[in-house]
Amino acid sequence: MRGGKGLNSYFTGRSQRIYLPFEGNRTLKLGLKSLRVEDWIEIDDQFESYLQRKAKLLETNYSEVFASLAGSEAAQREVLDRLLDHLLHYFPDFYQRIGDRITIRLTNQTWQISEFENPLDLAGRLVQEDLCVMQKHENQYFLSAASLCFPSRWRLRDKLGRPLVEIHQPVPDYPEQLEHPVDRFFDRLKPEFPGVRLNWSIVDTPELFLGYQSESHNTGEHLWIRVERQTLRRFEHSILFGIRTYLYPIEILKAYPELAKGLAENVRSLSPEMQLYKNIQPIRDRLLRELNLD
Repeated sequence: MRGGKGLNSYFTGRSQRIYLPFEGNRTLKLGLKSLRVEDWIEIDDQFESYLQRKAKLLETNYSEVFASLAGSEAAQREVLDRLLDHLLHYFPDFYQRIGDRITIRLTNQTWQISEFENPLDLAGRLVQEDLCVMQKHENQYFLSAASLCFPSRWRLRDKLGRPLVEIHQPVPDYPEQLEHPVDRFFDRLKPEFPGVRLNWSIVDTPELFLGYQSESHNTGEHLWIRVERQTLRRFEHSILFGIRTYLYPIEILKAYPELAKGLAENVRSLSPEMQLYKNIQPIRDRLLRELNLD
C-alpha cells in the first residue's frame, strides 16, 4: 500500500537473499533438500519490480508466458487456493482478501478471483516465483499448466504436455543420471514436506525473461550469476514446481573468494556438453579471468 508504512518499512530485513551454490557442485546430481512449508515462498525488496515485469509480459507476450491444457483447471484451482492461504497467513502485511477480491497492498493491484478461467494465471501474478503444474498420467508426470515469465532460454509451448524426461531433454546425461532419481522423488514427495534445490548459470544480461535462444554469444559488457531456487510441493491433484530467479553481478563474488574459487573449479570441470547447456562455452575464458577478482 503506497503511503502509510511505505515500501522501505515493509522490506526491512527482506533484502534479496544470496544463493551461490558453487561449493561441492561439480557433478550432475539432484541436490534436493527438505524445505519448511513457511519458507516455500520468498518475498524481498525486488518484489515490486518482479511483479511489474510479470504484468508487462502478461500484457504483451501472454502466449509465451502462460499456457495450460484442458483438464488442468482443478489442479490450477487447488494451487491458487493453497497459495492464497499461504500468502495471507505468512505475509498478512502484503496481501488482503475481502470476499472474492485479492489485493497486493504494496502495489495496489486488485483482482476478482472468480474472473480467472485459468486460476494459475492469477497465482503467478501474486508472487515473484514462476509456477509450473505437473500432473501424473500413466505413471509419468507431465507439464499441464505454467505461469512462466522468467524462463532461462526455453519456450513454454515446447514443454507443455511433455513428460519430465522430455522436458529435460537438453540436460546432458539426464536420462542416465537423473531420470530415475527425479521420478522417485516425485512419487515419494509428501504434502507436508516440500523440497528445494538450486541451479545456476552465467548470463550477460540482468533481463529476467530469457526466451529460447539456440545460441548465446554472451557479448554483454557485464556478466551475471543467474540462480534458480526451485521448489516442489505436492497437492492432491498435482506437484507444483516453483522457480524463483535471482540475479547477481559477478562482482558479488569479491566478498566470497572461496565461492569464486568454487565457481572457477566448477567451470573448469564442466563437460563440453554441460558448458553448452549452461551457455558457458562462449564466455569460459572471460569468466575465468574475471573470477580472479583482482
